[in-house]
Amino acid sequence: MSGTIDRRHFMQHAAAGAAVATTGAAFLTDVRLQAEMMAKKGKSLIFVHLGGGPPTIDMWDMKPGSANGGEHKPAKTAASGIEINERFKKIGEQFKNLSLIRSMSSGEGDHDRGRFVMNTGHQPSPLVDFPHIGAVLSYLAGKDTERMKNMDLPMFMSVGGGGSPGFLGMRHAAFTINNAGSPPENVEPYAGSNMQRRSELFKLLEGVTPDKLGMKTNVPADAAKAHKDTYMKALDLVVSSRKDVFKFNDKETKELERYGTGGFGRACLLARKLVDTGVACIKLELGGWDLHGQVFNALDTKLPELDNGFGSLVADLTASGKIKDTVLCIVGDFGRTPKINMTNGRDHWPLCWSVLLGGGNIKGGVAFGSTNPDGTGIQDNKVTPIELFSTLYRGLGIDPTPANNAEVRDNLGRPYNIGGDNPRHIKELV
Repeated sequence: MSGTIDRRHFMQHAAAGAAVATTGAAFLTDVRLQAEMMAKKGKSLIFVHLGGGPPTIDMWDMKPGSANGGEHKPAKTAASGIEINERFKKIGEQFKNLSLIRSMSSGEGDHDRGRFVMNTGHQPSPLVDFPHIGAVLSYLAGKDTERMKNMDLPMFMSVGGGGSPGFLGMRHAAFTINNAGSPPENVEPYAGSNMQRRSELFKLLEGVTPDKLGMKTNVPADAAKAHKDTYMKALDLVVSSRKDVFKFNDKETKELERYGTGGFGRACLLARKLVDTGVACIKLELGGWDLHGQVFNALDTKLPELDNGFGSLVADLTASGKIKDTVLCIVGDFGRTPKINMTNGRDHWPLCWSVLLGGGNIKGGVAFGSTNPDGTGIQDNKVTPIELFSTLYRGLGIDPTPANNAEVRDNLGRPYNIGGDNPRHIKELV
């Protein structure tokens, strides 16, 4: 009797795992019918998040001569009139393709809320689970039929930290890589197993639901779909012909001398490789920026790490010509206070800070907006997170106006306007 129960439970869970609201084939058929304007045209986004909130007043918008100026000095870049921290030697050389927004105002001084708004472009909402920009790009990439034809890797990947798909579902969640340069765990099939055949059989079961088999299950349809989508992403990767992209060969290992042998340098080198495969978004996480104390001692280590990895990445993309098809940005939870505190650190400051961006359709050599001489307020051209995201979409060749993305629906069934209800991008940048 107990054997019968176990078998029944197994069949129920197997069927529930394959249950979906719409089949993969139906999904692809639907997105092929969407407006061509929304196709991403092969461009990729490399999204660098500095966890904890970087002191951009010591990085991109320095105030020499002010009491708030700190211990570091500015230096010229390749762009006339733009100066950044002198420790950014490699990044400074790339400012023909890079620009700054020096008037970002995000309004959220809490880490969780600040991280959310700077990864999605939206304030946290109890009603709508907004997706990371990488998840949106993964969804939109499906509209480019030529791009999807031979794509067998996840379209949104994260090195060092995840990216929530929000209401778009687990199919568009970030595939997390914990150790850049090594294959992800469990991507190698067991000896003797035919994973390609298993993938084909699983896809045949896509339309099979418990109801069709005369079964009942307590597994919610959304949970079953999430399980199925997660499984399929992993299975696609196992059978992928390009999974060796995660490994560094001897030549690439040698290149780590430029990028840096630490986690961030390795992540930047992997991002360069993933761009070549056509991945829509690569999110790189570099933590340790919550510098309430001894900020300048910490920057002596952190700025060279960022400079070596990111500066080498931009240099290589420029040399290969891929910079035209790759948008890059560096953001954080928020900025940090202009005033230096009693422990020689800086505290949370979302009112005015800086973001770096470039590549794709974004103009280089521009410093947009400004703060006042002591860095305590915006002097001109305030920029909000959603305006930054609209600018990034434009840089990727995507028109974020509602008329062109109404087919994207949130979890309440309403049209989701990726650039806001009235998208405004920075015309001086794109």
